[in-house]
Amino acid sequence: MQIRHAVLAALAVSFAGPRPALPQQKSAAPVSATTTALARLSDDLQSLVERARPAVAQIMVSGYATPGEGGTLLARQRGGGSGVVVDPDGYVITNLHVVEGARRIEVILPPAVNPPGGGKSVLKGTGRAMGAVVVGVDQETDLAVLLVPQKGLPFLQLGDSETLKPGEFVVALGSPMGLEGSVTVGVVSAQARQLEPESPMIYMQTDASINPGNSGGPLCDLEGRVVGINTMIVGRGSGIGFAVPSNLVRRAAEQILKTGKVERAWIGVGAQDLTPELAAALKVDPRAGALVNSVTETGPARRAQVKPGDIIASVAGKPVHDAHDLTREIIAHDVGQQLQLEVVRDGKHYGTQVQLAARPEQPIPPVPVQQQGVPQPGLGLSVRDLPPQQAAQLGLPSKSLPLITQVSPGSAADRAGLKPGDVIVEVDGIADPNAAQVQQAASDGQLLVRVRRRDASFYAALKK
Repeated sequence: MQIRHAVLAALAVSFAGPRPALPQQKSAAPVSATTTALARLSDDLQSLVERARPAVAQIMVSGYATPGEGGTLLARQRGGGSGVVVDPDGYVITNLHVVEGARRIEVILPPAVNPPGGGKSVLKGTGRAMGAVVVGVDQETDLAVLLVPQKGLPFLQLGDSETLKPGEFVVALGSPMGLEGSVTVGVVSAQARQLEPESPMIYMQTDASINPGNSGGPLCDLEGRVVGINTMIVGRGSGIGFAVPSNLVRRAAEQILKTGKVERAWIGVGAQDLTPELAAALKVDPRAGALVNSVTETGPARRAQVKPGDIIASVAGKPVHDAHDLTREIIAHDVGQQLQLEVVRDGKHYGTQVQLAARPEQPIPPVPVQQQGVPQPGLGLSVRDLPPQQAAQLGLPSKSLPLITQVSPGSAADRAGLKPGDVIVEVDGIADPNAAQVQQAASDGQLLVRVRRRDASFYAALKK
């Protein structure tokens, strides 16, 4: 807490004190107090980094490119990233994309914590390299757990990422551009960022500078606890970086160490936020909950009588305001647990019990878009019937469902997030419609559709 107090003291003096005097004049007391407070903050940050840095690893990998003719391996590749020791027995967490496909992985810790005797120096000024093996990986969180043959290592504890608020200070450590031991300071920019509408993965956003090579390194709070694993950036130098929250890291790592794989709780629904347009069409408040847009035939939600069009308002007594909340509350529980869901249907509230299952991993099939369709006047989309054979290939009912073939930029369909290749599975309450029924429903200049995109579904409201 010393760092937090130093920051508050510095800001209090800076904002409350008089304007600093010109350089040739005698400095006013508030300037001296501010300088002292900032000096204390600097000292505390240095102390934090000194404590954390021994557990921050530089990771060097070597592998091969894709096989050539006759199965021969082509040009050798090298790469690298960062990692963090989370257990004194030699367990290191990094990003999967740092080590994926590598033939050899070397973990380099600062010289003071390298094992005595042996080991080849990899980079000038760094410690000695220890060969590492992959214990397990998780595709969804882009995490890998490594093990090095050394016990008694310095390590960092995983903190509680849920307690961090936007604006709190964080420190990123790692080896950006191969520069081992680099430190940057910033704040939590936002929590619960979902980067892809169809992905359940949720990130923490930070403006602490993250660059190539930072991947897999720790994002620490002011107490030196790991609150995230740095994973990606949006444009170099943009100040927008993303980290896997430590609560997700802990759950994934614990399962990898226990069973070698990660199972996530799942109820078998697709869900989306209630936009103002959807809320108006369904006559509910936009923050009423998460709108269910699909229910898996053999999933727990189907057995609990949940249906598309239902709104999940709470999970295990915790309010749900949007799809992010629903995802976060479900994956925060273990497979096999029973949870109480509060469901809103036609304006009435119902309760139902659902038993969490392990989410199946399904391949994403390609969606063929080859032919032109019939434009829907004023709404900016064209549709045609999808041949039954192609529908079956996509796991859809073997019927002539409407395929969206064109979306006009800036149109109602474009604003609603529709794309060519989407399949309409419901229109204005009519399930499994055909293109003619979509055209008829669009005649009044508005549509409420449920759309299938790859292996996910969602609702969209269109109005001319």
